Formats: sequence, C-alpha cells, structure tokens
Amino acid sequence: MIPAGFLQELLSRVDIVDVVGRHVELRRGGANFMGLCPFHAEKSPSFSVTPSKQFYYCFGCGASGDAIRFLTEHLGLSFIEAVRELAQGVGMAVPEEQVSPEERQRRDTLRQRRLSLGELLNQAAEFYRAQLRAQPRAVDYLKRRGLSGTIAARFGLGYAPPGWRTLAGVFARYDDPLLEEAGLVRQRVVEGGDTSDETPPEAADRGRYDWFRDRVMFPIRGVDGQVIGFGGRVLDDSKPKYINSPETPLFSKGRELYGLFEARQALRDKGCALVVEGYMDVVALAQAGYANAVATLGTACTADHVQKLFRYTDSVVFSFDGDAAGRRAAARALEAALPHASDLRTVRFLFLPPEHDPDSFVRERGAEAFEQALAQAVPLSRQLIEQAAADADLGTAEGRSRLVAQARPLWSALPEGALRRQLLPELARRAQLEVADLAALWGSPVPTSGARPRTGPASAPPWAARGALRSPAGRRAPAAPADLALRLLLRHSDWWERLSAEDHGLLHGLDGLHGRVIAWLERLLTDQGPLTWAALDTALPDEPWAAQARQWVTAADPDEAQDYADLQRVVRMLWVDRLQLQAQQLAATAPTLRDELERLRSVNEQIRRLKAELAAGAS
Repeated sequence: MIPAGFLQELLSRVDIVDVVGRHVELRRGGANFMGLCPFHAEKSPSFSVTPSKQFYYCFGCGASGDAIRFLTEHLGLSFIEAVRELAQGVGMAVPEEQVSPEERQRRDTLRQRRLSLGELLNQAAEFYRAQLRAQPRAVDYLKRRGLSGTIAARFGLGYAPPGWRTLAGVFARYDDPLLEEAGLVRQRVVEGGDTSDETPPEAADRGRYDWFRDRVMFPIRGVDGQVIGFGGRVLDDSKPKYINSPETPLFSKGRELYGLFEARQALRDKGCALVVEGYMDVVALAQAGYANAVATLGTACTADHVQKLFRYTDSVVFSFDGDAAGRRAAARALEAALPHASDLRTVRFLFLPPEHDPDSFVRERGAEAFEQALAQAVPLSRQLIEQAAADADLGTAEGRSRLVAQARPLWSALPEGALRRQLLPELARRAQLEVADLAALWGSPVPTSGARPRTGPASAPPWAARGALRSPAGRRAPAAPADLALRLLLRHSDWWERLSAEDHGLLHGLDGLHGRVIAWLERLLTDQGPLTWAALDTALPDEPWAAQARQWVTAADPDEAQDYADLQRVVRMLWVDRLQLQAQQLAATAPTLRDELERLRSVNEQIRRLKAELAAGAS
C-alpha cells in the first residue's frame, strides 16, 4: 500500500509531457500538446496532453489518465512498478503505509515468493522454447496446424520433452517446494488422493515428476508480460488433450486470459476483443490477421474476464462452437457480460458450424470467410431473448410463462439504461403481455415513450422535477453536476467500472478539485478495487481538498436519489456542458470548410440527443 498523499506529491512533481513524450511524438497546440494516440491506430493527431492538469485524453478512442495510468496502460507495468519508475525519475523514495512488523514481514514474504515463482516460470519457459527448436516432431506439428515461426516466437511457444524428470536437469534443486507451487512438478499421491495419473517406478520411488510432458507449451503471460502459468497440448489425439497449470499465487484461471498481453495493441487498433475457448484458436487467428483474440483458460467466462477486457475496449465478441457445449458456454458468457453491458458497450456472440472451432474454420475456409461470419455475430439483446426462450413453447401460455421466468434474472442483471428499457417491450411482445403488465410483474417502472414538460427549474438536475432533492423545509437549490458526480462516485465507487472510457476521460478533465479527486479515486480503485465510502474516507490524504470531498458526500439530502441511473444523468449533463463549450469555440472561428461545418453540426446533434435523453429521464 502506498499512501495517497505520496501519490499526489509524486504527480505534482512529474511532468506528464516528459513521461508521454518518451513514447509519443508531441507537438504544442495552444495550451496542450498533441500527437498520434499510442492506444489506437490513427493518421491525424487526436491525443492531447494537458500540462496544467497533468492529464492525457484521446478524442478518438477515449483513452485517458495521468502519468501512472499511461505507464500501466502503454507499457503494461503494474501500478507499483509505474509509481516506482516515476518516483525514481524525480528522486523520491516510495514509502509504505504504517503497518505492524508482522504484517510487513508477511507482505515481504509474499512478495519474495511471488518473485521466486515468476523466476522459476520464466526459466522453464526459456527451457521449453529451446526444446521446441530441437524437436522436429513438435515443429512439424505446428507447421501442420498452419503456424509460422514468427507467430510461434511471438507467443513464446515451446515443447516439454517426454521424460518424467526432465526439469531435474534445468533446476539445481528438483526437490524445491516452489517448483510444485509453481505447477511445474507434481508430488505423487500414495493413497487417499488422485492416483489416475500413471507414474513409472522411477518416479514413484522418488515421489516427484514433471507435470508437463511431451506437449506443445503455451506460456500464459500476465499484463506485465511475465509468465504466470502454462497450457500444454498433446501432439496427437490422446487424452487429456490440454492440461493447465494449477492455481498458484500468480495464476487464477477465473481472472486471466490467454493472449491478452500479446493482443493489447490489436484490441485498440481493431476496437474489439474476440474471445475464444482454446490456445490454438488464439494463435491460429493471430496467424490469419486477428491479433485481437484471447482465450479463457479451460473455464467458463467470468465477470472478472469481462471486466478486464472492458479496460481495453468497449466491444467484445464471444466465439463459440455451434454445438450444445458451445451454447452452454455462450449462456455462461452472457450471464458474465450482462452487468457490464452499458449503453456505450457492445457485446456480440459468434456461433460457428458445429464441426468447427475458430482454428479449424480459419484454416479450412480462410480469413475472409471468418470475417463474413464475424459480421453476422448475434448482438447481446438477441442472445438474451433466445436464451430466455430456450425450451419454451411460445405457442402456449405455459411456454410464454417459462420465457418470462427465464428472462427476468437476465434482464434484471443489465445496468440501468436505454438497452434495458428497450428490451422490456420486446420481451413483453414475445410473452404476449402488455408492457405495463410485465413491468408490474417484475416490479419495474413502466418505460415512457415520450417526454412530458419539465416542472422543475431549468437549471435543476433531471430528477429535481420528481422531488429527489426535496428537504423538510422545501426544495433546496440543486447541487452542481460536478459535485453530484463526485458525491455518487465516492459513495458508490463500484460504479466507476460501469462508466465508459469516454466518460472516464470527461470526468478526469473536470476543472479544479473535481478532476484531482477523480484522478485520486481511479488510482485507488485500480490498486485496491471498489471500496466503501468509509474505506475511502480513511484513505483520504491530508490535503486541502480532502475536506471538500467529505463535504460533497455529507451535504446530500437524505431523500436524494442514489442509483446508477442518477450518475448516468449527471454525466450526460456534464457532456452537454463540454459539447456546448466546443460548439461555441467552433462557431467563434466562423467555420467555412466542409469538415469544420460538419464537425459543428455533429457537436450540435450530440447536444440535441443528450438533452432529449435528459428530458425523457426527467418525465
């Protein structure tokens, strides 16, 4: 844990233009510096660095943050590594929070153990890579699968020899307990455990043997590029076809994605993540030009997987076989994706013919056929309806009731927004119910199709018309949108991940204390995950804005609305303010060129749309 006050001091000393300028060619444009965005492919500069706010923002892809975030996102450094690199550059020593000697010893021990495990895994990966070059049989297998040496090198593919104790010649201490903890060797279970794995007499006598044998090896890398585990595939059709590293302090199948480190740049370039089920699918698609593919590691897609992907892109396509197993996998992926499916994110489902997986499909039919199949991927809304209608005979009242029962938990998992509202009438139509009846059955407000005149003051937030800010003495003056945004996020920090990258950039760009608190909040959430207000309050640094942050939270009316939809409305209001300022600046230049006029028209259209959404929400 790094004290929050130190992070503020560090960022005040760091020159973000210098940090970013080591990796991006920047040119001054007024008060800011502009360059080509390092997070997506572009020909015209849309990447802006603002020295006065120590903040960067891309108007093309929405990437945004401070110097720490730039190093973690662009270079793949961990949060701690980025802080240490910046601190070293400005001559600051990174402190740690005050903890007991016992806790410090525990953390040091855990850190050393993780470092030791990482060193062992990297050493094993180097050994497996060298073995691949010396094994024509393994090389021929990869060539038959259509892989080039370039792709094999990019993914660090290797080969584990067939010997039971090959690694004894690699590591000085084959009996080192860390080898077992890293998942490289296994201890023979004498009795009372799993003895399904056949072990020869020599391995049984000594009790330990290599876990990976006679398999093509796929190193699994963390976001920092370090090896955290392996997947191994046999060279024939014997079973089990694949085995993975066990769960370790470095490796958790439910949180990691194979190929994510290699795909980071392609995710930004293509604006989309393609999620498949196998290691070979990832490398085969990369060979065919789809370097944005990643794979789950022999487990169902989890909410952690989806959340991690949405840090890199706002569009995800799940690709599954068209058989029953693929449909079951799609159902689990849908359930994991629903809570993160905000209005500015896209989730689709690609089902290949039952006889194909992405690897075989792209090898037999080619990249162009795969591109055509990808264009026909099913949107999340349709997949939700089809999954809800599974095994339901919609020609009968009983079948339609089954549809309603199966749809409710799926629909309820969606975040509040336009998509959720649009799906309610569609589900009602399938169930042959009135929308009001289905809404009443599910305990949901009935969506309105038109906007009624607002009764609150013009300057009030959208919910002021329904009395959400009423106090015992009457209606109080509405708080500023920026104050409300900070209040809601500090009270409900888990909502930060539900906002889009564009919304993050908007909030980072707020003037004064608001932008500084947003930067502090995101760093804390990146390091520790969602926190309660009580936990955030104790972490507030002893800075002038700490009292103001507490004031934002405690000044709320007891009757004030406190759901995610309110945060979305506030963010829309902030977007209107920003876009109106842009429109004024564009109009002041008296635009005459077609591109300039089109830009002004586009900005005004966005303002009109946002105001219509706000008016509809207030009705």
